[in-house]
Amino acid sequence: MMVSDLLSVHCHKLCERIEVTRWSESQCRNIFLFLVLCRGMQASKTENRRKAEPFYWLSVAKPKTSSEIVNEARDALQTVKTQRLFTPTDEQRKLFGSQSSRCPQNRCPLLYSLDTSSSDSSESRPNSAVRLSPLTHKPVVIISEKKDEASSVFHPTPPADAAEVRKVSSACKRLFRTPSLKDLFSPKVVPLDQNGVKLDFEEPATMMNSLDRSNSNCLAEQKLYTSFNDESRQLICNEHTSRSGIEDSMEGTPGNFSLQLQGESDQMEEPGKKSSQLRTSGQKRRVTGLKDETRINEWEEEDFFWHTRILPILRDLEKKDNIEHLCLACTKLHQALGDGNMLGKRFKRRNILLKTLYRLVDLDSDPLSLKLAKIILAMKVDGKNLLSVCKLAFKICRNEKNYFIIQNDTLLDYLLQVLWNEDLQTNHEALVYCMAAIKVMSEKEVLRFKMVSKGAIEMFLELMKQINNIKEHDTYFSKLGHLLVQLAATLRILANCAQARRQLSPGAAIPELCVALEQRSGDKDVCIWIVSVLSKLSTYNDFCAALAECSRCYIVFLALLNKYQKQQDLVIRIIFILGNLTARNDQSREQFFKEKESVNTLTSLFQTYYELDLNEMTWHHDRKGKNQQKYPSEAEDVLIKLIRVLANLSIHPRVGAALVAAHPVVGLLVTVLEYKSVDACEELVINAATTINNLSYYLVENSAVQDKKLHIAEMLLKLLMSDNMDAVVEAVRVFGNLSQHHEIRDFIMQRKIYKFVIALLDSKNREVCFPACGVLLNLTVDENKRAFLMEEGGIGKLVDCLQDFGPADWQLSCLICKTLWNYSENTASSSCFGGNTSALLALLTALLDEEVELEGSLDRDIKDCQRVYWEREFKPVAEKLLDRIQSHHSSS
Repeated sequence: MMVSDLLSVHCHKLCERIEVTRWSESQCRNIFLFLVLCRGMQASKTENRRKAEPFYWLSVAKPKTSSEIVNEARDALQTVKTQRLFTPTDEQRKLFGSQSSRCPQNRCPLLYSLDTSSSDSSESRPNSAVRLSPLTHKPVVIISEKKDEASSVFHPTPPADAAEVRKVSSACKRLFRTPSLKDLFSPKVVPLDQNGVKLDFEEPATMMNSLDRSNSNCLAEQKLYTSFNDESRQLICNEHTSRSGIEDSMEGTPGNFSLQLQGESDQMEEPGKKSSQLRTSGQKRRVTGLKDETRINEWEEEDFFWHTRILPILRDLEKKDNIEHLCLACTKLHQALGDGNMLGKRFKRRNILLKTLYRLVDLDSDPLSLKLAKIILAMKVDGKNLLSVCKLAFKICRNEKNYFIIQNDTLLDYLLQVLWNEDLQTNHEALVYCMAAIKVMSEKEVLRFKMVSKGAIEMFLELMKQINNIKEHDTYFSKLGHLLVQLAATLRILANCAQARRQLSPGAAIPELCVALEQRSGDKDVCIWIVSVLSKLSTYNDFCAALAECSRCYIVFLALLNKYQKQQDLVIRIIFILGNLTARNDQSREQFFKEKESVNTLTSLFQTYYELDLNEMTWHHDRKGKNQQKYPSEAEDVLIKLIRVLANLSIHPRVGAALVAAHPVVGLLVTVLEYKSVDACEELVINAATTINNLSYYLVENSAVQDKKLHIAEMLLKLLMSDNMDAVVEAVRVFGNLSQHHEIRDFIMQRKIYKFVIALLDSKNREVCFPACGVLLNLTVDENKRAFLMEEGGIGKLVDCLQDFGPADWQLSCLICKTLWNYSENTASSSCFGGNTSALLALLTALLDEEVELEGSLDRDIKDCQRVYWEREFKPVAEKLLDRIQSHHSSS
């Protein structure tokens, strides 16, 4: 079907739609062209892009340098834009998402119990390597702790006084007996595990953490301490320091204790040393006595506060009658613990309190669990207790219904403290759930702003830096991958927030992300999330520039593309990043192209996803009409982004010249035009046409575009016949370059394509008129093809374009003048321009006036740029054309 026939069909369809039959066909044709050509043109290309005219052969008065000509022509090449990738949210809010590649045995456990069996009263604190040595020749009492058994006490050699022996023995039994929580409220002992489930924690044998006393027991202990303050016999407890180094000396760890009786064994010392040792020993006893007295006073105050403020609240919590009542009681308990300075690890009845709180978790109320989690975290728990409370926090946060109670609460503060203070290797599993809870919180705008304001971004980057410092041979390397998944997923969410990006310094974030990506290339989940962060950040100039400066990023990306070639979700994001990098500058294009097997990797991906797309098209064709897709398929989406990379690479002179000679690449691009229609996938077809347009600029030996130019022209004809204006413009651009070859010019004339090109001049759109004028300019090179301009009204349309654009676009105005110059060549008659001669004379005279040529330009830089264009581009050609018209007019 010829172009003229197609226009007639569209015109008749238009008349039928608007139910107007009295209009002439020419009127309908003009309306149709106006509607179609003006539809959606602003989305196709950016305004004010400089275009070159590789098809203009006329010499001008002021010849340009070779560099100016090359740079000008290269401006005709275009980078390709594409739609930003969409990263969906996990609706189920699972720990690693529904698409995770992690095997179940390699994941953190998702099914967990948060009842009392989850608590660990020992908190799994490692013993310190430092122990205090007992004094020489002093009797030692060693008390060892055994799981599920009562503590066994090995007494020292008994003193002479039998009453004293009974006194010490009774005090030690009271001091180290294992209590139950019910001793606080009832004389009847009830087992902790009332559900018949064996508890998975041990009772500590420490002096401070295992005390569970009634009022009478407290008085007995005070007597015990008083009796041992005596200078002749003093009880000393050698405790291990905690791993953090800030554990209070009052709080011990599970294990063995050395109890030493001092006094009587002094008689065993050598006589010569006895007097000096007695003096020194006396001084030490006085200092120790003062410390013990201060400590006893603190214990007395704590005991009083415990019984007056804390115990009544614990009794209320034991009732478990009403959730609202329990929530209120937990709020009071938190306040009371803060008032009594009992938060943290300094509180000696800490384990009793934790057991009570963990029992309440069984009630399965998220508002109550939120209160409990905050108190438990405020107690600075670690080990299994920290893991359990982090699981509880994640369970609360993942429930969408809890958003309103979380956003007005301080749970985020406690989780950030855990992330900042806890040891990365010791508590890596707890940190996974902590980070997962923060990740879910970051999905909400209010909480996201809170994170940013509290400096969470710097904290996350520091955490990633610590993870990157763990090398692959380390035993914790694979385990920390779980944490890195949660961390990267959180950064991906925060990357959408402008306030977060301002704190996410490109120079700090990008290198750490690249290091993590290279180290964890074997972990698909980590790679997907880090690449997702980079794909988002690469859409911003500063982050994209920082990524381009990472010398190994291209090597890593190519390695991942080869390793995960059929993992669409990972491949498409890497290709998207490469498209953003190569759209910015020539250095990135050249650097990527120089990497080993870079073009071969892209070609292999092209072939793989082309075959996948063909198979998918066959499957949909067999189902005929079912599941019609509105958006590009996964394979099409990869091809869209991949062709964009090729188009951007082809802008670089050396890279473009190499690509145009790569027959497999050009062959695949032409294949896209063959098997895919614009209606099926608009962006894919237009990207392919744009890439061919960029490659067609390079006139080199073994050019695959030149070899296939007639076949390409046939494929472009399909685009011209489509209703998609972007596709039409892209096809005309390719014809603008290909029409330098006489075979293509003959093809255009034979298929009446020139009629369609002339009609495009009515669009009043610069992006449409510019490539159309380029095609007409090349056609007028052949003398036997010039007459068509007058026959189809082309002269009048060119004059109208010159009048419409004028000083607004000196490049387009220059192109119009060049076309008119070629058309009037070897013509001695002034009638060659027909009735447009007078209008053209007046218009050229006005445009050559230096006072008029810069009107409307207010900015000084714009004026300077306009003057350069006017002087170098427009003025030489316009003056020659004006002289020719005037000479013809005067001779007639």
